Amino acid sequence: MSIDNDIQQTKFRNEYQRSMVNMIFTYNWMMEKLKDIFGREDITPQQFNILRILRGATTPLSTLQIRNRMLDKMSDTSRIVDRLIRKDLAKKVICKTDRRLVDVTISEKGLAILDKLDAYTSEMDGILGSLTDEEAKTLNLLLDKLRNSE
Repeated sequence: MSIDNDIQQTKFRNEYQRSMVNMIFTYNWMMEKLKDIFGREDITPQQFNILRILRGATTPLSTLQIRNRMLDKMSDTSRIVDRLIRKDLAKKVICKTDRRLVDVTISEKGLAILDKLDAYTSEMDGILGSLTDEEAKTLNLLLDKLRNSE
């Protein structure tokens, strides 16, 4: 199958437009598959991303620090953090350096959810399973090049 068949469009302005449409379509296709996996533990991809960030942090983080590390910069970080706190997956702590500020940490329940989701890593990796390891490396190089990332 090709993007032409998937969206039933045979003409593109050029290969750049085809690539752009293909990346957007593929991103949405991947996100639907990930939503299914995260939904098993009743969390969204954005909530998963924040929990993953908090688990990897060595110290509590402010919502600004979390936002800077998020994959989706358009997310309303404060609102998502509040939902995680209501679900007891994260908790707020008073900042040690400035008691007027509040930082966020992951809770034991949040760690347990991530442990459960870790069992699905092969399924998540399998979303790109039609690529060889070498093709995945090439794709990463091309995507990094596209963003002028080093």
